[in-house]
Amino acid sequence: MTAAQAHGWTDVYEIPSFFDRLEEAGGIPVLDLVEELTAEGAADIEIDADGVVYHDRGIRVPGYDATFVHEPSGSRGRPAFSVEVDSVGPRNTWAVFDRTLSWDVYLLRTQGMAAVAWLSDEEYRIEEAEQFATKRDAVAAGRFSFGVYLYAGEDWQERKDRIERTNAPAYLRSEDGSIMLPSTQSEFYEYVNSTPTEFRTSGGSDQSYLGILELEITID
Repeated sequence: MTAAQAHGWTDVYEIPSFFDRLEEAGGIPVLDLVEELTAEGAADIEIDADGVVYHDRGIRVPGYDATFVHEPSGSRGRPAFSVEVDSVGPRNTWAVFDRTLSWDVYLLRTQGMAAVAWLSDEEYRIEEAEQFATKRDAVAAGRFSFGVYLYAGEDWQERKDRIERTNAPAYLRSEDGSIMLPSTQSEFYEYVNSTPTEFRTSGGSDQSYLGILELEITID
């Protein structure tokens, strides 16, 4: 659990018409998006970032940037969007999400931390609605499965160095905050309790409301 998940985010800014903008642009790099929103003075949020860490539930992949991509028909014949990570080292990281679900995208900040997170109505309804009156309240409490966290300076260098010292496709953060670094791709699948096929086609989850259509987290 991150500090933000434990204590909540102090600034929560819902990015308006995000998917309309994505469809028009075709692709939106996260660092460009954050720079644009900062320049616009969105909710008085100021953010510095040298790199990102893609968060997919407990999985963490450091990257130099991440890009939202509009997928008109997707790989399964339905509208989709993907997030492609410019991962550190010879790693391949991307995820495809079901656009037929209703999603909202948020810019978040607290105590020197910042993130771009996305949450579907379905995930909120099934997992969070009993505890939080609105989706925004759930996001503010750190209750979302997917995000790109932004880091600068020593915080970014620490995460970059951590993954560069290993042959792990990603590292994993447990509920108690401890870090697990698999040494091989096979060990990674053991950690996430999934076969390669299950992981690729559903993110290793049978929870369809999460909206994952495909997930690739590998190392060459």
